[in-house]
Amino acid sequence: MGRIVQKFGGSSVADAASIKRVARRIAATRAQGNELVIVISAMGDMTDDLMDLALRVSDHPAPRELDMLLTTGERQSAALLAMALSDLGVPARSYTGSQAGVITTPTHGDARIIDITPGRIVSSLGAGNVVIVAGFQGVAQTTKDVTTLGRGASDTTAVALAAAMRADYCEIFTDVDGVFTADPRIVPTARRIPRLPYEEMLELAASGAKVLHLRCVEYARTEQVPIHVRSSFSESPGTWITDRTPDGTSELQKGAGMEQAIISGVAHDASVAKITVTGLPDEVGVAARLFQVVAAADINVDMIVQNVSLEGRADISFTLPMADAAKASVALAGAQADIGFDSFVYDDHIAKVSVIGVGLRTHPGVAAKLFEALAEANVNLEMITTSDIRISVMVDSADMNRAVRAAHTAFGLDGDAEAKVYAGTGR
Repeated sequence: MGRIVQKFGGSSVADAASIKRVARRIAATRAQGNELVIVISAMGDMTDDLMDLALRVSDHPAPRELDMLLTTGERQSAALLAMALSDLGVPARSYTGSQAGVITTPTHGDARIIDITPGRIVSSLGAGNVVIVAGFQGVAQTTKDVTTLGRGASDTTAVALAAAMRADYCEIFTDVDGVFTADPRIVPTARRIPRLPYEEMLELAASGAKVLHLRCVEYARTEQVPIHVRSSFSESPGTWITDRTPDGTSELQKGAGMEQAIISGVAHDASVAKITVTGLPDEVGVAARLFQVVAAADINVDMIVQNVSLEGRADISFTLPMADAAKASVALAGAQADIGFDSFVYDDHIAKVSVIGVGLRTHPGVAAKLFEALAEANVNLEMITTSDIRISVMVDSADMNRAVRAAHTAFGLDGDAEAKVYAGTGR
């Protein structure tokens, strides 16, 4: 008997018919002799609809109450799936995140899992049930309030439960047939990647690939939980995320990566913005004070570029999540006199395009090939940053799709067949 954690996304349970279809799939897996813990997302665009409703009621919803509202979407899905399984003769029990023992930090809207106490899940499995856990949520250790883990974090719930339950692996069911070399919605000829090491999947997720939540991959790498990304709409073999080969040896022991393709995939992120701070005093410690202000506002910065000093003044541009723009503007305005800069300019008409692959470490000329391809596609580069296995460029948002397609073709990633997207609005 195996123990498997399966997660079904919102597009997989978008309506009653979809929930029944997922129930049949779960029943078939259980009939093979497996113990199953199911993590479920809210139906379709339910979370977005609830957020829209909250904003119609209040211009500034209280974070605690917003978490209370948003977690109801997953609770509905969990209960409905339990009903559908029961009708198939499969005993099932649904639990909220707090009932399942998901203990978090007290930050509303973006809490972190700090512990899993799965006693109730273990007891329910022992009684012969399929256990269904509402994803994306937990309970704060200190305040005992309901918390949410951030958008897309049902993936993280699933991997954390798989680690706590010592599951054989975690299956993430979505609306595409696995991890592709690019988003099939932008590059129809993108190819499915059969296997990826955690490191490359981390870079893809951090660079905007939405097939897996970033913290989910971080957790999986730390706890060495294999992830199987598949479609709930097909029997495609999907993509395995793991540092081990099918025979159990590590990728390093196999020498994997030495003959892999230079680039594994192209990712994009349109949810970024750029702030340019002008007229900064060109003095020791000024940049430190600037980014201390940004950090104190709990804002993550990605790319940073400083221009050459002119007459003792300099400009610094940095990118950040678009959702943090308002916080950043307030923080910078409050610190302007102390830091001594002239002004700052905000730009949200930009996007990040990244190429990822372990081949970057050993193959010269990758950057040149990327920049040549983008130039031929008439895409201007505003900022550039690199790591051992990633090159990211910031471009105008209107050029993003063209840049993704150009990079994908330049590195020989186009396939012969058209990738299929089964569902989902991408909202």
